[in-house]
Formats: sequence, structure tokens, C-alpha cells
Amino acid sequence: MTQTYWLPSRTVPTAAPLGQELEHLRRQHHLILNAVGEGIYGLDLAGNVTFVNPAAAEMIGWSVEDLIGQSMHAVMHHSREDGQPYQREDCPIYAAFQDGSVRRITNEVFWRKDGTSFPVEYISTPMRDEEGRLIGTVVTFRDITQRRWAEQILQRANEELEQKVQERTAELQAANQQLQQLSEMRSRFVSMVCHEFRNPLNTIALSVSSLNRYDTQLRPEEKTDYLRAINTNVERMTQMIDDILVIGKIEAKVLEVNPQPLDLVAFCQRLLAEPDYRRPLDPIQFACRSKHLWAEVDERLLRSILGNLLSNAIRYTPPSGVITLKISRRQNTLTFRVQDAGMGIPLSDRRDLFKPFHRGRNVSNIPGTGLGLSIVKQFVDLQNGTIGVTSRQGQGTTFTVRLPWIPARLTATHCPKPTLQL
Repeated sequence: MTQTYWLPSRTVPTAAPLGQELEHLRRQHHLILNAVGEGIYGLDLAGNVTFVNPAAAEMIGWSVEDLIGQSMHAVMHHSREDGQPYQREDCPIYAAFQDGSVRRITNEVFWRKDGTSFPVEYISTPMRDEEGRLIGTVVTFRDITQRRWAEQILQRANEELEQKVQERTAELQAANQQLQQLSEMRSRFVSMVCHEFRNPLNTIALSVSSLNRYDTQLRPEEKTDYLRAINTNVERMTQMIDDILVIGKIEAKVLEVNPQPLDLVAFCQRLLAEPDYRRPLDPIQFACRSKHLWAEVDERLLRSILGNLLSNAIRYTPPSGVITLKISRRQNTLTFRVQDAGMGIPLSDRRDLFKPFHRGRNVSNIPGTGLGLSIVKQFVDLQNGTIGVTSRQGQGTTFTVRLPWIPARLTATHCPKPTLQL
């Protein structure tokens, strides 16, 4: 017995109407435009908007509906970054209408509806129909504010890094120069010490040898002269060692300023009465308009400043030449002026006058270490003062030291005792 099976007939689906396909494509197109984060809009040949996605509208502060049919150049591309008008014929977007080429721009701005602008990069791509004719352009753009901000930060960081490198290089160069100067100074120091110590030591050795060899033959006054020469040269070497130690303390920054109440008039009078500053033929003149001039100063530093200046004046001035020490106060400044009628300082030596171990070219065989004025300058600097010099060769030199005047806080022990009037 034959069995027969009947299969259902296959129905061929009828083609979807063209309108439905177009609607489907339109929806897909719409979904794609809505999903893209970049701004996208289309222009016809007149430059008017044919479509725009929500991202583009949101970035410039407009609604999609309000943009359709408008000139996009007039809406958001009307001005350059500096506010100058941006002519449409100069706009790269519309170049696509002229030659059909793609334009990619990375350094322009678009303008929002509220009048603010933001940096963008965009691509203008021409659109053609089925026959290849230009019908408009599609513009895709993105807001690059964050990227521009990051680039600026990176540029600023690079500039700061470059600046630090330059500063560090300058510091290293300065340090290298200081080391070189220190090496030169050390060489001069060794040379100077060898020379300055050799002469006194030779004198001492010769004096001791003479005393030992001719002890019974020397008269008492001759022995006294030898002993005086020994003592003078020992003091000279001791002074040089003291100066070197002082400079070492200054460079190590362990020397402190300790101001105390001091009557400057009485101090200067006591200083000039010391044996080192006595001149039998023409004593040092002292001048001050006040009988007492009190101030808070560091007596130790002031003694070294005036002592060195007076010693130089005595050393380089003939015995009959006039030397003057003047002090005064004007408002908040103390002035100390040491003036001599000595040999003067050559102009070529003025620049290095206060450098350690520097001595003038005209000092000849006059003994000295070249440390005194360096110490004076540094002591003046420690007290926030200034020092100046005027000089003419063959006529003399004047050193002027100015220090801030600090009123003295006097106690009963500092005040001068009144004189009884009978």
C-alpha cells in the first residue's frame, strides 16, 4: 500500500515596498548620527544645513530643529579666534564646493550660541550624487578643549623643565667658576704666605744667629735692636695668622654680629691713643661735632674696620702727611671717614681693591698681606653697611664707611657721669 505525504507549499516573501526600505535606511542613518559623539552636519551647495546630529547641536548650544536650513558659517564659523571676521570665501569647509577636495583643519574655533568659542579640529568631505556631481559637503568636528589644555600643560611643563635645566646649568657654571677662582685664590694664598712668612722668619733667624754668635761683642742697644726686630716680625706673622682665621670664620658663616651700646666718640679717642696708631710727627686728627655719640654696634667688628683703615693710612702716608678720622650721624646712618695724604690708589687697582690678597701696584716693598681691606669689606657687609673709596695718586685716599644707626638702649652704667659745677 502506497502512502502519500503532502508537504506544505513554500511561500515566497513578497518584496518590501520601497518606501519601507527608505524608512528603514533613514532610521538607521538617524540612529548612527545620534550615537556618534562627534559633531556631524551636512551642507548643500548654498552652505545651508541639510542635517545635523544632536552632538553637534549640543556643542554649539542650538537645537537640531533651529539649525536646519541655516547658514552654518553664519551660525558658528563667522569669526576667527582673535575675533576678526572670517570671510566665507576663505573658509576651508567651502573649498569642497570649489575643487571637491577633502579639508582637514586642526587650529580653528567654532562659536556657541552664547558667544563663547572653543577650539576644534574638523574634516570637510564633499558629497556627490550618483552621477558624480557635487551636491554639498559633510563636516565632522570635535571639541579639542581638553587636548589643547593638556598640550598647554605639557608645553608649560617643558618650558619649566627647560628653565630649570638652564638655571641648573647656570648654577653649575657659577660653581665651576667659583671653584676656579678658589683654586686661583688658594694658589695666590700659598704664594703670599710663603713670601710673607719667609721674610720675617729670615729676619728672626738672622737676629737669633747674630745674638748667639756675637753675644759678647754686641752692645746692649744693639741687642735691643735685634730683639725688637724679632718681636716686630713675630707680631707681623701673628697678625697675618689672625687675619686668615677671621676670613675662615667669615666664609664658614660662624662669625656673628653682637651689637652693644657704645659711645663712638670715646671709643675712637681710646683707639687713637693706642701705640699702633700714634704718629710722633703728625698725630691722627679726630673730628666729631658731638661730645658723645651713642649707638648699638659690635665694638669688635668696628675696631677691626677702623684699625685696618688707620693702619693702611699710616703705612702708605709719609710721616709728615695728614691723617684724619671723622665720624658723624645723619638721620639713621653712621658715617666713618678715614682720610690720608698718602700715595693714593691706581685706578687699575680699584676693581679688585677688596679682594683677598690683592695689593696695589705702587706699594713697592711696603709690607702687607692684602687681607685687611677684604676683612673690612666683609665686616661692613655683615652689619648691612657700605664702604666707598675716592683716591688720587700722589694726593691721598679717603675711605667712607656707612653703617645703619641703631639707637643705644642706655643703662645707668653706660651714661656719662655729670661734671660738678663749682
